[in-house]
Amino acid sequence: MAGYKPVTIQAFPVLGEKITQDTLYWNNYKTPVQIKEFGAVSKVDFSSQPPYNYAVTASSRIHIYGRYSQEPIKTFSRFKDTAYCATFRQDGRLLVAGSEDGGVQLFDISGRAPLRQFEGHTKAVHTVDFTADKYHVVSGADDYTVKLWDIPNAKEILTFKEHSDYVRCGCASKLNPDLFVTGSYDHTVKMFDTRTNKSVISVEHGQPVESVLLFPSGGLLVSAGGRYVKVWDMLKGGQLLVSLKNHHKTVTCLCLSSSGQRLLSGSLDRKVKVYSTTSYKVVHSFDYAASILSLALAHEDETIVVGMTNGILSVKHRKSEAKKDSLPRRRRPAYRTFIKGKNYMKQRDDILINRPSKKHLELYDRDLKNFRISKALDRVLEPSCTIKTPEITVSIIKELNRRGVLANALAGRDEKEISRVLNFLIRNLSQPRFASVLINAAEIIIDIYQPVIGQSPVVDKKFLLLQGLVEKEIDYQRELLETLGMMDMLFATMTRKESTSMLQHASDGFLENKKIES
Repeated sequence: MAGYKPVTIQAFPVLGEKITQDTLYWNNYKTPVQIKEFGAVSKVDFSSQPPYNYAVTASSRIHIYGRYSQEPIKTFSRFKDTAYCATFRQDGRLLVAGSEDGGVQLFDISGRAPLRQFEGHTKAVHTVDFTADKYHVVSGADDYTVKLWDIPNAKEILTFKEHSDYVRCGCASKLNPDLFVTGSYDHTVKMFDTRTNKSVISVEHGQPVESVLLFPSGGLLVSAGGRYVKVWDMLKGGQLLVSLKNHHKTVTCLCLSSSGQRLLSGSLDRKVKVYSTTSYKVVHSFDYAASILSLALAHEDETIVVGMTNGILSVKHRKSEAKKDSLPRRRRPAYRTFIKGKNYMKQRDDILINRPSKKHLELYDRDLKNFRISKALDRVLEPSCTIKTPEITVSIIKELNRRGVLANALAGRDEKEISRVLNFLIRNLSQPRFASVLINAAEIIIDIYQPVIGQSPVVDKKFLLLQGLVEKEIDYQRELLETLGMMDMLFATMTRKESTSMLQHASDGFLENKKIES
């Protein structure tokens, strides 16, 4: 009996992302550290001064974390109700926070009790920030007002009532102490000047504004709301430069890299997009487990912190450069040691003995060799295989189909086993490199288990989803075939026209030669 030939695992082409300098830079982070907070993380803000601590606002507490600590080094909880925002002053010594009861409180990082309390808003305060001179605070609330407060006197200086809906975001200019920007659910972004007591620029975003960001130079403004991220030129009176629509759900937060050359946006679609500020194209993307509410970057992009709706704080630290070994290198064998005997020529009386290398079969190959087809399929449906190397699973399914025993391997499974098969098909059916093999397997499963649908709600739901995916994939292939047919007709027509023009040109030249000869 001939020896068993192992299954050849096909190398399916992967349509992966192009490796660029941005890919290498933004992938150079360690495995994220996850910290559980008491509620949804609505705001994260880094101090601009060493040691670059960051403030996390969640529920009724504000936690101060060290950049590399997993436990808060300080907690502020003197709030009557939920706290929504907290921002460091430029020197990192003071922290201002806004809460649901309409209060604005100022804290000293070295203490616990609030230094100042600003009372004036009647509804929840969602945005606070320090002006460039460090002696004033700007706040915006759900009472449609924007207020400017004096820190030494703890008094209200100005009130702006130009918004017609909730004021949910804002930021102050880093250069001019008289300028600050607010965004509202009335779809507008306004820039205010304290010297004129009114807004000097107003732009229409088109969606409820969730976040605004001023570039350090103050010349560009970024607004986020709905699925759009828009960039405005403030030096031209608020002219729209570009409108980006790269998220599938509402964009909730914005952030700039330390160099100012990359813009980051977080969204409810659980993704963080990185844009180039020169071309405004997406150069990288991060995926997270839940919808994103807040985002912040540390000094020199050393740490990226993301707050999510499920109360999880994801902290990624940049990998440190590998240190060179200071120990002297151990001397290794010379090159001639390894090539010794390589050029030896076989003599006439020499006998060459080849030592056969023993090949070990994989577990699924052993099962196939012993005709345990269901066991072989179960092995390649383990999560460790389906997630890391799905091409092995697809190759085994293809081999079973070639042998004509795929239906036998799929039949007779219980709810848990069939759920694993359906999960793999649902995850990979839409991938072009696997579609030709998995569509056939999906049709076999539907034919086998169609009579027992209705006995398990979990399996029924996955069956309906799988059936929809198969129909959708078949429709896509039908449309592609129709498009291919139209392209073939166009190419054939173009070829016919070119050949006709060449014949016409040849005939004209022949007639001209006849005239010259005559």
